[in-house]
Amino acid sequence: MRTGLMLGASDGPDGTIEGLVKVAQDAEAKGFDNLWMANIFGLDAISTLSILGHATQKIGLGTAVTPTYPRHPTAIAQQALTAAAASGNRFSLGIGLSHKVVIEDMLGFSYDKPARHMREYLAVLGPLLKGETTSFKGEQFTVNNVTLNVPGAEHVPILVAALGPVMLKLAGEMADGTITWMTGPKTLSDHIIPGIGKGATSVGKPTPSIVAGFPVILTNDADEAKKMIDRVLSIYGMLPSYRAMLDKEGAAGPSDIAFAGDEASLRASIQQLRDIGVTDFCASIVAEDAQTYTRTLDFLADECA
Repeated sequence: MRTGLMLGASDGPDGTIEGLVKVAQDAEAKGFDNLWMANIFGLDAISTLSILGHATQKIGLGTAVTPTYPRHPTAIAQQALTAAAASGNRFSLGIGLSHKVVIEDMLGFSYDKPARHMREYLAVLGPLLKGETTSFKGEQFTVNNVTLNVPGAEHVPILVAALGPVMLKLAGEMADGTITWMTGPKTLSDHIIPGIGKGATSVGKPTPSIVAGFPVILTNDADEAKKMIDRVLSIYGMLPSYRAMLDKEGAAGPSDIAFAGDEASLRASIQQLRDIGVTDFCASIVAEDAQTYTRTLDFLADECA
């Protein structure tokens, strides 16, 4: 199982471009396998990872995740291929539907038939990322004879943030894996991994990548840390798709699926992910002071060794 760090999901030590370049270079030096970046209402994740890719040598890079609705699939394909070229083909494109409150209420797009939207999106995006000339006519997207030529870019893996049965099947059939957040180990084992695996098997594809994101903090006071996590990440306990996954896990809030505790506790939680078949552990360090952040970071780096 590979170990990576999440950027952008919670406050880190320095969220500027210059600061993130330093974070990326430090993470690479410490032996982390990947950096994943959330795309919310700050820095654009694909653009930022292109810069980080040009400033690093070997660490994997990926979005976790970029919403599909605001960007035409040809546009996001062009961005993703550019990020691949900038990073020496270390870039993976994580995409997701986002949430109705964002897409419909804030941005004004229709959130009707989200699974159809994703199926059509992938029907355009997948071939473009493989360098194929693409034509498609659907209800939401139509493209005619589009080819993208980005020098130095090769095939970009696609990860779909899939939680429900229909989306998991779709991700298995049309993407390379999934990336999750606010989804506990039991739900991963009993629902996510079998669901996407069944979709992949149905079309003869290899075992999908399972990138699992979790809030993480190394602490000797787990109770206080969990109170902080529920305060800092409270929005994730209210968004319907994440709320459904927390309910499936039997979790009252984000802290109930967080990795919060001492070294032994965190090692046991990480080992559980290995045991159930997670391919990539994505750690979002949630800490209110630099000392705790660094202590947690160094612990995770030791686990990578």
